[in-house]
Order: sequence, then C-alpha cells, then structure tokens
Amino acid sequence: MDAKNTIASGKAILGIEFGSTRIKAVLIDEDNQPIAQGSHQWENQLVDGLWTYSVEAIWYGLQDCYASLRADVMKQYGVEIEHLAAIGVSAMMHGYMPFGADGNILVPFRTWRNTNTGKAAAELSELFNFNIPLRWSISHLYQAILNEEPHVKDIKFLTTLAGYIHWQLTGEKVLGIGDASGMLPIDPSTKNYDAVMVEKFNRLIAPRQLGWTILDLLPKVLQAGEPAGVLTAEGAKRLDVSGHLNAGAPFCPPEGDAGTGMVATNSVRQRTGNVSAGTSSFSMIVLEKNLSKPYEMIDIVTTPDGSPVAMVHCNNCTSDINAWAEIFKEYEELLGVKVNMHDIFTRLFEVALKGDPDCGGLLAYNYFSGEPVTKFNEGRPLLVRSANDKFSLANFMRANLYAAVCVLKIGNDILFKQEKVAVDKITGHGGYFTTPGVGQRILADALDLPISVMKTAGEGGPWGMALLASYLINKEEREPLADFLTKKVFAGYAGTEVKPDPKEVEGFNRYIENYKRGLAIEQAAVDNKE
Repeated sequence: MDAKNTIASGKAILGIEFGSTRIKAVLIDEDNQPIAQGSHQWENQLVDGLWTYSVEAIWYGLQDCYASLRADVMKQYGVEIEHLAAIGVSAMMHGYMPFGADGNILVPFRTWRNTNTGKAAAELSELFNFNIPLRWSISHLYQAILNEEPHVKDIKFLTTLAGYIHWQLTGEKVLGIGDASGMLPIDPSTKNYDAVMVEKFNRLIAPRQLGWTILDLLPKVLQAGEPAGVLTAEGAKRLDVSGHLNAGAPFCPPEGDAGTGMVATNSVRQRTGNVSAGTSSFSMIVLEKNLSKPYEMIDIVTTPDGSPVAMVHCNNCTSDINAWAEIFKEYEELLGVKVNMHDIFTRLFEVALKGDPDCGGLLAYNYFSGEPVTKFNEGRPLLVRSANDKFSLANFMRANLYAAVCVLKIGNDILFKQEKVAVDKITGHGGYFTTPGVGQRILADALDLPISVMKTAGEGGPWGMALLASYLINKEEREPLADFLTKKVFAGYAGTEVKPDPKEVEGFNRYIENYKRGLAIEQAAVDNKE
C-alpha cells in the first residue's frame, strides 16, 4: 500500500517527541518507515531561578507541531489525517509536574535541567543505597518537601512531561517503565516501583503528615506493548485543532527520550548501547548484570521493556557549538555572503578533523547550565588557551567537539574501565552526528570503542516513539521488543561503523587529563561571575 492510501485508510502510526529545543511528529507506514513529519521550535525559560516551559507553550507547541505534520501530509499526498492506527508520545525525561485535585499544575514545570535538588538527591541516595540523580522526579518532590513548599500537601498526581501529555489525550495516568524509572527506581524482578524504596520514602515523610503516600501520586507503570488507553474525543480536539482527527486510536505507554533513543538505534538487547547527543547527551548501556556498587555519575534506568540500563546523563552537549556557529553566521552576513546554516555546521565539523589530536592545547567547557557528573550546580561556557597553544580554526572546532563529549567520557570510563562492562555495539544518534563521520569519529576515539551511526542519526527519537506504537499493534504473541525491532524494522541494516584510531585515542586522553585539571578554571568562573 502506498503512503497516500496508508494515511487515507487510517493505517498510519504517529510518534511525537518533546525535545529540549524542538517538538517533532513522525508518521510511519505499515513497514515502519517515515512518510511525513512536522515540527515546532521552542526554548525553555529561566523563571525565578528554575528552568521551565509553560503549560501554554506545551499545548501551543504540540498543536503547531501536529498542524505542521498535517500540512506536510497535504502537500505530499493531498489527504487529511482522519484516523490513526496507533499513537505514542515521548518527551525529555524526569523533572517535576505536580497536579492538584482540579487537574491543574501546582507549580511551573521544573525540567531535567534544574540542579537545585542536591540536598534531596544526596539524602535519598544514602537512604536507598542507590544513586538518585538531581533531575529525577523523586529528588524534585523531596526537595520541595525539604523547602516546605506549600503546594506539596495539595499534590494528587505527579508525572513527567510525556505522562502529562498522554494523560490529557487519553485520560490515563500511566507511564512507560523507562520513563517511570526516572521518577522512582524500578525493581527488575517486579517491573514496578521498588517496594523497599517506596516503604523507606513513606517512613521518611510520615512525620510531616502530608496526607498522601508516594504511590498515591505516581502513574501506573506499563511495559512496551501493553495497551495504555485510546485517544479521547477531547484529546483529539486538543491535538488537532482543525477537527479532522477522529478519536479512538490506541496509545502505547508514554516514554522518555532515552527509551525512544534505544528503540530508534535497535539498542534494547543486553550488551548493546547508544549515545544520544544533542542539546544534552546521554549514553545507555543495557547491562547483563547489576554494577558492583552505586555510582554518583551513573543512573540505573530501564529499557522500554524493563531491562536494567546504565545511563550517563550530561546536561550540556551542543549548545555552545550552536552559539559559535551563530557567530560565524554573523561574520558571513557582514561579508554579504548568503548564509546556509547547514553548510556552516558541515564545514566547521569537517575542519575539526584536521586539528591536532589534543587540540593543540586548547580547552573548551560547554557548561551552559550545571553539570552533575563533574559536580557543577551552575555553568559558564569557556574557551581556555595559553599564548603558546596552537590556536587555529581546526583546533578551535576540535576542542568544542571534544567538549561536547568530555563529561560523557568521564562517566563511561567507570563502566568500561572499572566495572569492565561488556558491550558488542554502541550506536550514536542526535544532532552531533548529523555531519557524516565527524561526531562518530570523535566519540569512537573518546570512548575507545567502535561507534555505529544509522541513517536516522539526526532525528531518531520521534521515529523511535512511532516504533513503540507500531509494536503495540503489530507484535506477534509474546514477541519481545528486541526481536520485533531486529526482524521487522532493522532487518539487514546495521548502520556504518567507525573504529577508534590509536593516535587519536591517545590525543583525546591527553585532552581529557587537561580538561579535568582545568575544571578549577570553570569553578572560578562560576564563583566570580553573576
């Protein structure tokens, strides 16, 4: 069946993902291939010292993204989207969205980017004997309790951004297990919130007499492939303001962007992994066994079907590269040159490979915000050099590309060097890998491991969410998610692999040692600049 008939007959599947800078929708056909897309640009706001997106921005962004998808479908195929075979919603993970009895949010959405939860995260990590990151929902909740914020006693429901959108479109207060594992740790044996930690947390807060226990607030945990409700009539109107979309499409469990990245790179089996690198970055390595002990730098989450995953999450990745690209754009405009941002990025990324393996002594810190792995609550973007360093465009760009993955390397060195975690394949995806061969080359040298990149490297997340929706309705009985992906999505395609170069690895290792010593410079900048 061609794409037009697929859409007209209601057999297309929709995946939507709320990223940090873009909301994107991808429509796929019965062969799981993208046939249309839509997007909406947005940015977080710093309000009263906390990073947030307003509820109004969330809904305007979703509706504008869907309208963009409708327009793309009409332009390509001349038909309206009236029925969908399945829908899935994903979003940036974690953060804090508490709701009251009337269904309204009690405080502005606190995103993953906030680092104000240090006291709560430290206390909970000790209580649970399990690393609880700053950005996790339980950290935000307990920090609000410690701060004695008045809204806490009024909370009736706590969820993530993906869980919120799903709830509003379906009426179901549920969450995919991967996203849920960033609210409160999951017990791998029960595939549900860890009962021991639930009991410990309830005892911890009992003296405060808040009128609820933690399970009263959290969404129900679902695994990939489980039904998670259907699009309601009200939800259809909220999604498609034109009124063409009909209710009734089944939803798969809402997931976080880490889960969709695993799916989009066929990295849900044990001994596989992926690296997502865009505004933020994270690596996900699916474990064969638990780590020997908790590590502050490593989060334990799950795949969308419940396998344990070691996650290294970095708040900063490509934002500083983007900022420098804008400077080069301004320079070209001064010269009267017609600006093409794709060409700017491509040229700058490619020239980086001509730089010295250790960047000629230059150091770059891309900390737009705090970076928990290196223990920074705030950040200041910096370029550091001495008079004798080799200051060239190639070394400058190479330093910035190195900076984007330095924190990721620091975290992953624990996994691969200390814990001796075995991995057969790591796949990269996200904007950092859009220029062929460049980000892939640098990450391979940074981790000293082969890195594969697929053709979907630039835009994997929304497609990954659409694949989870496809799995809901197209899986065979008892067919595992990994088998579905291997046989029905990625059959015969493994991507393009780049192996590390020993000389480049040595150069990156010199750079990272300088980088670690130079963190004192970054700290001084944070301490002395408002």
